[in-house]
Amino acid sequence: MGALIGDGFEMEIVDVCNEDGLPTGETVSRDIAHRDGILHRTAHVWVVRKGIDGYDILLQKRSMEKESFPGLYDTSSAGHIMAGDEPALSAARELKEELGITASLDELSFAGTFRIRYVEEFHGKPFHDNEVTYVYVYSKPVDVKSLLLQKGEVDEAAWFDLEEVYREIQVSRERFCVPMEGLRVLRSYLGLESSR
Repeated sequence: MGALIGDGFEMEIVDVCNEDGLPTGETVSRDIAHRDGILHRTAHVWVVRKGIDGYDILLQKRSMEKESFPGLYDTSSAGHIMAGDEPALSAARELKEELGITASLDELSFAGTFRIRYVEEFHGKPFHDNEVTYVYVYSKPVDVKSLLLQKGEVDEAAWFDLEEVYREIQVSRERFCVPMEGLRVLRSYLGLESSR
Protein backbone atom coordinates (compact mmCIF):
# COMPACT_ATOMS: atom_id res chain seq x y z
CA MET A 1 0.00 0.00 0.00
CA GLY A 2 1.08 3.62 -0.24
CA ALA A 3 2.12 3.75 -3.88
CA LEU A 4 0.16 4.04 -7.11
CA ILE A 5 1.86 3.13 -10.33
CA GLY A 6 0.80 4.67 -13.59
CA ASP A 7 2.42 5.91 -16.77
CA GLY A 8 5.69 4.28 -15.73
CA PHE A 9 6.22 6.15 -12.46
CA GLU A 10 5.50 5.58 -8.80
CA MET A 11 3.38 8.05 -6.84
CA GLU A 12 3.77 8.14 -3.08
CA ILE A 13 0.45 8.11 -1.23
CA VAL A 14 0.28 9.27 2.40
CA ASP A 15 -2.44 9.22 5.05
CA VAL A 16 -4.02 12.57 5.90
CA CYS A 17 -3.79 12.75 9.69
CA ASN A 18 -5.11 14.83 12.58
CA GLU A 19 -3.01 16.84 15.05
CA ASP A 20 -2.39 13.69 17.12
CA GLY A 21 -0.87 11.94 14.10
CA LEU A 22 -3.82 9.59 13.68
CA PRO A 23 -4.94 8.82 10.10
CA THR A 24 -8.33 10.30 9.21
CA GLY A 25 -9.16 7.65 6.59
CA GLU A 26 -8.34 10.02 3.72
CA THR A 27 -5.22 9.66 1.56
CA VAL A 28 -3.43 12.06 -0.75
CA SER A 29 -0.31 12.02 -2.92
CA ARG A 30 2.85 13.35 -1.30
CA ASP A 31 3.12 16.00 -4.03
CA ILE A 32 -0.37 17.34 -3.30
CA ALA A 33 0.28 17.23 0.47
CA HIS A 34 3.28 19.54 -0.04
CA ARG A 35 1.57 21.69 -2.66
CA ASP A 36 -1.49 22.33 -0.46
CA GLY A 37 -0.01 21.99 3.06
CA ILE A 38 -2.11 18.95 4.01
CA LEU A 39 -1.23 17.44 7.41
CA HIS A 40 0.48 14.03 7.07
CA ARG A 41 3.04 11.86 8.92
CA THR A 42 6.80 11.35 8.68
CA ALA A 43 9.33 9.25 10.58
CA HIS A 44 12.81 10.44 11.62
CA VAL A 45 15.65 8.29 12.91
CA TRP A 46 18.60 9.75 14.80
CA VAL A 47 21.69 7.53 14.71
CA VAL A 48 23.66 8.34 17.87
CA ARG A 49 26.87 7.26 19.58
CA LYS A 50 28.46 8.19 22.87
CA GLY A 51 31.24 10.69 22.27
CA ILE A 52 34.09 11.87 24.49
CA ASP A 53 32.11 14.71 26.10
CA GLY A 54 28.54 13.80 25.17
CA TYR A 55 26.83 12.39 22.09
CA ASP A 56 27.58 12.41 18.39
CA ILE A 57 24.84 12.26 15.75
CA LEU A 58 25.16 10.87 12.24
CA LEU A 59 23.82 13.36 9.71
CA GLN A 60 23.16 12.84 6.02
CA LYS A 61 24.00 15.47 3.43
CA ARG A 62 20.96 15.90 1.23
CA SER A 63 21.45 15.42 -2.49
CA MET A 64 21.47 18.54 -4.66
CA GLU A 65 18.54 16.89 -6.49
CA LYS A 66 16.27 17.06 -3.41
CA GLU A 67 13.16 19.24 -3.69
CA SER A 68 13.84 20.83 -0.29
CA PHE A 69 17.08 21.94 1.41
CA PRO A 70 19.46 20.51 -1.22
CA GLY A 71 23.11 20.20 -0.09
CA LEU A 72 22.43 20.68 3.64
CA TYR A 73 23.03 18.22 6.48
CA ASP A 74 19.84 16.72 7.87
CA THR A 75 18.52 14.13 10.33
CA SER A 76 20.24 10.73 10.03
CA SER A 77 17.29 9.28 8.15
CA ALA A 78 13.81 10.61 7.47
CA GLY A 79 10.89 9.92 5.22
CA HIS A 80 7.17 9.98 4.69
CA ILE A 81 5.02 7.32 6.30
CA MET A 82 3.17 5.75 3.40
CA ALA A 83 -0.59 5.22 3.61
CA GLY A 84 -1.39 2.21 5.79
CA ASP A 85 2.16 1.93 7.22
CA GLU A 86 3.08 2.04 10.89
CA PRO A 87 5.62 4.70 11.97
CA ALA A 88 8.27 2.26 13.30
CA LEU A 89 8.18 0.12 10.16
CA SER A 90 8.51 3.25 8.04
CA ALA A 91 11.46 4.44 10.15
CA ALA A 92 13.26 1.10 9.71
CA ARG A 93 12.59 1.14 5.96
CA GLU A 94 13.97 4.67 5.52
CA LEU A 95 17.10 3.81 7.53
CA LYS A 96 17.74 0.85 5.22
CA GLU A 97 16.93 2.72 2.00
CA GLU A 98 18.90 5.90 2.74
CA LEU A 99 21.92 4.62 4.68
CA GLY A 100 21.93 0.83 4.19
CA ILE A 101 21.48 0.22 7.95
CA THR A 102 19.33 -2.81 8.75
CA ALA A 103 17.59 -2.27 12.09
CA SER A 104 15.07 -4.51 13.79
CA LEU A 105 12.09 -2.80 15.40
CA ASP A 106 13.44 -3.49 18.89
CA GLU A 107 16.66 -1.64 17.95
CA LEU A 108 14.66 1.53 17.24
CA SER A 109 13.68 3.38 20.42
CA PHE A 110 10.66 5.67 20.18
CA ALA A 111 11.59 9.13 21.50
CA GLY A 112 8.43 11.14 20.85
CA THR A 113 6.69 13.27 18.24
CA PHE A 114 6.84 16.88 17.10
CA ARG A 115 5.21 19.13 14.51
CA ILE A 116 6.78 20.55 11.40
CA ARG A 117 5.01 23.48 9.78
CA TYR A 118 6.54 25.94 7.29
CA VAL A 119 6.37 27.29 3.75
CA GLU A 120 9.57 27.82 1.78
CA GLU A 121 10.46 28.28 -1.86
CA PHE A 122 12.72 25.69 -3.50
CA HIS A 123 13.65 25.52 -7.19
CA GLY A 124 11.33 28.46 -7.84
CA LYS A 125 8.13 26.98 -6.41
CA PRO A 126 6.44 27.01 -2.99
CA PHE A 127 6.89 23.97 -0.72
CA HIS A 128 4.39 23.56 2.15
CA ASP A 129 5.51 21.24 4.95
CA ASN A 130 2.80 20.28 7.44
CA GLU A 131 3.73 17.09 9.30
CA VAL A 132 3.44 15.13 12.52
CA THR A 133 6.85 13.52 12.92
CA TYR A 134 7.58 10.32 14.84
CA VAL A 135 11.13 10.27 16.23
CA TYR A 136 13.24 7.13 16.76
CA VAL A 137 16.77 6.61 18.05
CA TYR A 138 19.24 3.98 16.79
CA SER A 139 22.39 3.51 18.88
CA LYS A 140 24.07 0.37 17.52
CA PRO A 141 27.67 0.86 16.24
CA VAL A 142 27.82 2.37 12.73
CA ASP A 143 30.87 2.60 10.46
CA VAL A 144 30.37 5.55 8.10
CA LYS A 145 32.70 4.01 5.50
CA SER A 146 30.49 0.93 5.19
CA LEU A 147 27.20 2.78 4.67
CA LEU A 148 25.30 2.26 1.41
CA LEU A 149 24.00 5.74 0.59
CA GLN A 150 20.88 6.09 -1.55
CA LYS A 151 21.79 7.72 -4.87
CA GLY A 152 19.77 10.81 -5.67
CA GLU A 153 18.85 11.24 -2.00
CA VAL A 154 22.04 11.28 0.08
CA ASP A 155 25.43 12.64 -1.01
CA GLU A 156 27.37 11.72 2.15
CA ALA A 157 27.05 10.98 5.86
CA ALA A 158 29.22 12.26 8.72
CA TRP A 159 29.34 12.35 12.53
CA PHE A 160 28.79 15.67 14.33
CA ASP A 161 28.77 16.64 18.00
CA LEU A 162 25.10 16.91 18.97
CA GLU A 163 25.50 19.99 21.16
CA GLU A 164 27.57 21.82 18.54
CA VAL A 165 24.84 21.24 15.96
CA TYR A 166 22.17 22.32 18.44
CA ARG A 167 24.02 25.58 19.18
CA GLU A 168 24.78 26.32 15.53
CA ILE A 169 21.22 25.91 14.23
CA GLN A 170 20.03 28.50 16.72
CA VAL A 171 22.12 31.16 14.95
CA SER A 172 22.77 29.83 11.42
CA ARG A 173 21.16 27.52 8.89
CA GLU A 174 24.01 27.58 6.37
CA ARG A 175 25.10 23.93 6.97
CA PHE A 176 22.25 22.19 8.74
CA CYS A 177 18.52 21.86 8.06
CA VAL A 178 17.85 19.53 11.00
CA PRO A 179 14.59 20.51 12.69
CA MET A 180 15.10 22.26 16.04
CA GLU A 181 12.12 20.46 17.59
CA GLY A 182 13.49 17.11 16.42
CA LEU A 183 16.78 17.80 18.17
CA ARG A 184 14.88 18.80 21.31
CA VAL A 185 13.00 15.48 21.28
CA LEU A 186 16.33 13.67 20.88
CA ARG A 187 18.03 15.68 23.64
CA SER A 188 15.12 15.02 25.99
CA TYR A 189 15.29 11.29 25.21
CA LEU A 190 19.03 11.28 25.96
CA GLY A 191 18.46 13.06 29.29
CA LEU A 192 20.14 16.30 28.24
CA GLU A 193 18.85 19.52 29.72
CA SER A 194 16.81 21.46 27.17
CA SER A 195 17.78 25.12 26.78
CA ARG A 196 14.55 26.55 25.34
